[in-house]
Amino acid sequence: MKVLAKVLFLLLLVAAALAGYFWYCVEKPFGRYPAEGTFVEIPHGASSRSVARQLEKAGVVRNAVAFEIYARRHRKRTLQAGEYFFDHAVSGKDVFWTIANGNVYQRPFTVREGQTMFDIARELEAAKFLSAEDFLNAAKQPELIHDLAPRAKTLEGFLFPATYNLPRHPSAHALVAEMTQKFREQWGQIAPPANGDNTGGVLSYGAPLLATVTLASLVERETPKPEERLLVAGVFENRLKKGMLLQCDPTVIYALEQEGRYNGTLSTKDLHTESPYNTYMHGGLPPGPIGNPGAISLRAALAPADTTFLYFVANTQGGHFFSSTLTEHNQNVNRYRRLLAGQPADPPPAPPVEASRKNPPVQKRKGSAR
Repeated sequence: MKVLAKVLFLLLLVAAALAGYFWYCVEKPFGRYPAEGTFVEIPHGASSRSVARQLEKAGVVRNAVAFEIYARRHRKRTLQAGEYFFDHAVSGKDVFWTIANGNVYQRPFTVREGQTMFDIARELEAAKFLSAEDFLNAAKQPELIHDLAPRAKTLEGFLFPATYNLPRHPSAHALVAEMTQKFREQWGQIAPPANGDNTGGVLSYGAPLLATVTLASLVERETPKPEERLLVAGVFENRLKKGMLLQCDPTVIYALEQEGRYNGTLSTKDLHTESPYNTYMHGGLPPGPIGNPGAISLRAALAPADTTFLYFVANTQGGHFFSSTLTEHNQNVNRYRRLLAGQPADPPPAPPVEASRKNPPVQKRKGSAR
């Protein structure tokens, strides 16, 4: 009996030691990482045992068995697939809940208002998310928005400007799907569908949604000032109604970008580039958006300002001078040129002409008497 008692006592000691060790493994912070941290990819359908071994091998948890036991105690919580990043010591318990809650590694990526799909592609590649080519290939497939814009040739205009939290290596197709879904959500707030029609509102001259987004993209690219966008939209609408060329520089820039020929400056020769996007050569709106407009520009395109303005030119302060006649516009162009030269916008007034005296003094002749 004494021997059996000793054996039981030893077993209890061993069990207590193991329990204490497992508690220590689960509760106390641990982590053996390189200076840049460690990424762990959890595959779909992985068992808690395989995940535990993977985490132990990566130096994220102290003991795989302890982690697996803790995971089995929470059978209702599934370890979520995805990529996780660890760069400082945390407890095994915290590692479990990080993965169970699906707190995968993400980095923010911002699409700014007015950016083209070419801009977005370059920035994604520069940030090492994915190649520019992969993104452009996905953005050139318009099927995702054909229910909204059946004639759209690409997803340009529908990659909504916002900040997206992305995994380290996102799928290009998943990313454009997220961006177009964001457009749908925002469009639903800007122009709520009527009678189940998900194509939303139209312009006052009867243009479909694609034309609305196209106009909004011109407005977005023309002015950085939100307070001017209604006026810019009003100018373009007036010119369209009168059959005037829009003569919008950003459309020519976009035509050059499509051909990979834009170098950051626009020359007079460029204005003669043959392209359906060149609004100096072709009437009406271009065949599609020239960038991705935000909510303010979309609203401006839906309800442009009621104005007589037909022209605008930069004022060197980020805004524009607006005018209703060509004479006024030419005067504003001169003001713009004076400002560029460092002179006041308007020339100083001419000095007043000295009035002639009504009764000039009579000179005396020599020898004459008074």
